[in-house]
Amino acid sequence: MNQKETFPVTGMTCAACASSVETILTHTDGVKSAAVNFATNTVQVEYDQSTNPNLLNEALTAIGYGLIINSKDINESIENEQDKKYKDVKKRTIGSAILTLPIFILGMFFMDWDPGKWISLTLSIPVLFYFGKDFYINAWKQAKHGKANMDTLVALSTGIAFLFSLFNTLFPEFWTSKGLMPHVYYEAATVIITFISFGKMLEEKAKSNTSSALKKLIGLQPKTLTVITEEGEKSIPIKEVQVGDRILVKPGEKVPVDGKVSSGSSFINESMISGEPIPVEKTTGNPVFAGTINQKGSFQFIAEKVGGATLLSQIIQRVQEAQGSKAPVQKLVDKIAGVFVPAVLGIAILTFIIWMAFGGENAFTHALLTSIAVLVIACPCALGLATPTAIMVGMGKGAENNILIRDAESLELGHRINAVILDKTGTITEGKPSVKTIEWLPGNDNSDESSILLALEGQSEHPLASAVVRYLEEKGNKKVSLESFESITGQGVKANYLGKEFFVGNLRLLKKFNLSLSQEWKDKAENWEQEAQTVVYFGNEDELIAMIGIQDQIKASSKSAIKQLHEMGNEVHMLTGDNQHTAESVAKEVGIKQFKAGVLPSDKSEYIKLLQSQGKIVAMVGDGINDSEALAQADVSIAMGHGSDIAMDVAKITLITSDLQKVPQAFNLSKLTVNGIKQNLFWAFIYNLIGIPVAAGILYPINGFLLDPMIAGAAMAMSSVSVVANSLRLKGKKI
Repeated sequence: MNQKETFPVTGMTCAACASSVETILTHTDGVKSAAVNFATNTVQVEYDQSTNPNLLNEALTAIGYGLIINSKDINESIENEQDKKYKDVKKRTIGSAILTLPIFILGMFFMDWDPGKWISLTLSIPVLFYFGKDFYINAWKQAKHGKANMDTLVALSTGIAFLFSLFNTLFPEFWTSKGLMPHVYYEAATVIITFISFGKMLEEKAKSNTSSALKKLIGLQPKTLTVITEEGEKSIPIKEVQVGDRILVKPGEKVPVDGKVSSGSSFINESMISGEPIPVEKTTGNPVFAGTINQKGSFQFIAEKVGGATLLSQIIQRVQEAQGSKAPVQKLVDKIAGVFVPAVLGIAILTFIIWMAFGGENAFTHALLTSIAVLVIACPCALGLATPTAIMVGMGKGAENNILIRDAESLELGHRINAVILDKTGTITEGKPSVKTIEWLPGNDNSDESSILLALEGQSEHPLASAVVRYLEEKGNKKVSLESFESITGQGVKANYLGKEFFVGNLRLLKKFNLSLSQEWKDKAENWEQEAQTVVYFGNEDELIAMIGIQDQIKASSKSAIKQLHEMGNEVHMLTGDNQHTAESVAKEVGIKQFKAGVLPSDKSEYIKLLQSQGKIVAMVGDGINDSEALAQADVSIAMGHGSDIAMDVAKITLITSDLQKVPQAFNLSKLTVNGIKQNLFWAFIYNLIGIPVAAGILYPINGFLLDPMIAGAAMAMSSVSVVANSLRLKGKKI
């Protein structure tokens, strides 16, 4: 019988590492399948009885990775591992920066001071071989699998620059005897290590944040709950709850597991499932779900699904799967490096051979200097800076415009989006019910009646009551003192004032008072409902006094933002947990033709998968816990700033202002940033295209010119300056 288990993985630093772990495990005896989730540093392995976790760990340890086994809390293990990794990279970056600064000063301003070479040598050894050792280890791992990436470039250029400098420090007479200066390049080697270590630190910081959303989702489930036993109420850990247990939920508590109400009633905030801000009334026989929040009432329910079977647990699992299902895109620079490294090595070797064959009297000296110059001028500093400098400036530009970007991949991908999914509540609409209209029947003194309505709604527990209270208080109304206040479950509230009974509630309560609507008011109520308004009736024992229309208002900027998205060539879809009537009304008003109502969190995720299967690059814009799974599944995820912490943690882009017009701005920013990256790569390669042949000595037969490795180092520095300067141009662009 096969067993499927998830383990945290140690030692992974890039997409190639994840691929190696997967390959090694897949080819281990007894393993049926292995799937690495690089976002959470885990691997799910299906294996038979012929193997065990210890054997799997041994297979990975042989190539420098490892599994954390015998862990009681896998999420805690992942978090601890990520935290440890980030702290380690941070320590190495700070350490290398402290030692690199004096080396840089000595190399730039005191290059002819002989003791400076020895000081630089002493300081550069720990920078390269302690703080920067991961670059050499990862390069070796890549080489064993016949691959090359950015780490390979860093290891080669810094290693060769260091060895050449070491030789020149120990044996300067080798060059002085030939009339040449024994230059050293310790500052070039250490600056590269420090710069690229800083980039790795930022990556690890962003990656460690991916688990915070899952932590908050897990935190929605209480650690203890109250069960009703024959002996009375008893508090137990959530792990001990069984299907069939009778559970008590008090006001303000979270529902611990899925089940069905057996007694009592209350309103429950189910926004994590539906996204709708209005709490749902629950009475006997109604379902309740783990993680939803009870309001003011108290009720008992029978547990039907516990542990991993609850809807909340399934959401957590699907968010994890969605985060890991998108294999991390191998950086463009890594892809280039895969070709560039062998090419540069080949040119350096070819340069050495040609000079040895045709160099004449000083063949070896020229062969060595030119091949070293080729390797130094092909230093990856400009190549390494091309993407991160443009990304950093792009992120800064976004922050200035209230667009917070946490993920470079999303910034690079934004300009290619062709399908945008919008949540309704809180994204297109305000996410807060408000009174749109109050119509009074002719002949009513609405100033006195307003005070009675305010007093009634002020005591009501119904979620819509607060919208009426807010509206009336803004108009300057004051409450009156009521008598015999009574809440009628599922209908509304009533109370006495000056000997007369007043009520506010739904159509059922209106009929209970034996009142009916005229055809004119029936038509009016129907029109309001067509416009996605909830209709509430206010009256007394003799007559209907007023009709109130309550609606979640559409944001002022939504219509123009959706128009911009259409003009940019995007398909715009709206998904909502609300009813078909309301969804149709909102979609029509903002100009969206493709929409779906009554969707659950998993439905949103499946909808995105369907679009992705059709070749669409999908952006999801949402604000609630119910959107977290869809946000994790989307190619680019955008959270509205006022939304839930979980949505903002899962999303890679957060809009601080909740203004939907920031979405097309984010896509424009992506386009400008990607153009900057392409220009940077162009400049980085132009230097190499011109510099490498010159360094190899192509001009020597023409005018006797040979490029000194020191000048090659300066040319490399200039390429870096041009890349940074080009990136900074983005600051002046309008998005």
